[in-house]
Amino acid sequence: MKRSLLSGCVCLFAVSVFAQQDPVLMRVNGRDISRSEFEYSYRRNAADAGTNLSPKEYAELFAQSMQKVEAAKAAGLDTTYAFRKQQEITRTKLTESYLIDKPTLDSCARVLYQKMGLKARSGQVQVVQIFKYLPQTISSRHLEEQKARMDSIYRAIQNQPGLEFSYWVEKYSDDKQSRWIEGLQATTEFENVAFALPKGEVSQPFFTPAGIHILKVTDRKELPVYEDVVDKLTERMRRREILDKATTKVVERLKKDWKYTPNQAGIDELLVKGVTEQPLFTIDGQNYTGTMFKRFAASHPQAVKRQLDEFTAKSLLDYESRNMDRRHPEIRYALQKSNEDYLIKEVTRQKVGLPAMNDRAGLATYFKFHSSDYRWDSPRYKGAVLHCADKKTAKQAKKILKKLPQNEWMDKLRQTFNTSGAEKIQIEQGIFADGDNKYIDKLVFKKGGFEPLVSYPFTIAVGEKQKGPDDYREVIDQVRRDYRTYLDTYWTRELRESGKVEINQEVLKTVNNN
Repeated sequence: MKRSLLSGCVCLFAVSVFAQQDPVLMRVNGRDISRSEFEYSYRRNAADAGTNLSPKEYAELFAQSMQKVEAAKAAGLDTTYAFRKQQEITRTKLTESYLIDKPTLDSCARVLYQKMGLKARSGQVQVVQIFKYLPQTISSRHLEEQKARMDSIYRAIQNQPGLEFSYWVEKYSDDKQSRWIEGLQATTEFENVAFALPKGEVSQPFFTPAGIHILKVTDRKELPVYEDVVDKLTERMRRREILDKATTKVVERLKKDWKYTPNQAGIDELLVKGVTEQPLFTIDGQNYTGTMFKRFAASHPQAVKRQLDEFTAKSLLDYESRNMDRRHPEIRYALQKSNEDYLIKEVTRQKVGLPAMNDRAGLATYFKFHSSDYRWDSPRYKGAVLHCADKKTAKQAKKILKKLPQNEWMDKLRQTFNTSGAEKIQIEQGIFADGDNKYIDKLVFKKGGFEPLVSYPFTIAVGEKQKGPDDYREVIDQVRRDYRTYLDTYWTRELRESGKVEINQEVLKTVNNN
């Protein structure tokens, strides 16, 4: 039976809950959510998303998220190595935020940022390409064939600007991934083109040691503002000398917070003899002895005074870390929120993201039942323009193509007519709207005119008019986006109908929304 998150299945808890200092606000699939946990997430969402939802409005979104978390746990995603690793990294970062002096670390990060701006190729470009791998042992004849093929593809792209570049990538490229690159990440030949190419432009075919490419720059970022890269810069600076500088001030603060008390007699004996059995200092009333120092010194060979300073700092930092949850409860919530965000992202990737990208049968079926959504405003011509050396070639080519699927046309024509060294046919293949191609305009849409190519005086069109694409791959980006939305909506509804959400409306009214 369907359940509504905020009305249909609200179940008030016992009156005794109100006597609690931190009452249960919500129960999702049997898991209790306290008011303080909900408030932390509510405030974080308001700060991160910049929205001003009421607690009641946010409760619905929060419950949906918790259902996805429970789904991830049911799938065992909270037991994987990747989850444990990110959990460890997050806790370390959260702890370091309290154990490292931020102004010192920030000043070091800004120095590194300034150095980045001095690079010859600062910033980043996002690229996608039509790429053909060429082995080092390729013969000169095959090399020329591949170059001719890429030249033909490039001409087709130029003559059909209305056709998405992803169509050509999907059809011809050995590398179908879009990626961001920055200086010194790729070969010189590749970077020369990528960084010189304006956003949205398509390069002519060019060679690198890996093969032959036609490149498109889909986005460009100049050197990002400092605030956008400070986290990455900080990661690059995890060097010991910088961390030493950034923790010195924190250690002095912790000495006061935890009532650090040195035992001067023990310290003096250690500095003179190198060993002592006496206590060296106390932290929060607990003794730290010469024996404990000896174990530390064994793995930190250096001068005794430096060893003592580092032992003192490590003892204070470790003690603070062990008591972090008690002293800073927001860390516990931040870690929990990070864990939940990871689980939601991963389970959504598996349930929605991967199928939307790779489920060919699902994409084809979705397109079949929603094909009307992708119809064009006016008919287009799917086929090819053939520029032929003579009338016989044109007639023969047209006869051959009528027996083949269109994805085999280009290869078949090249193998049949362009293998003797002299090309008898040039082909422009794709989906043409009115105005895209002067030859199609004249031969198909009966508009305008053209002068035949000098070496190819016979020009014909082969194909058919269509009201919309007949294959999802022709509009793959749109279909993937729509299919993803469909999968996400269906999955969310499935979770809502199969799960159980109970909200204590009286406790919800007490949420602090300031």
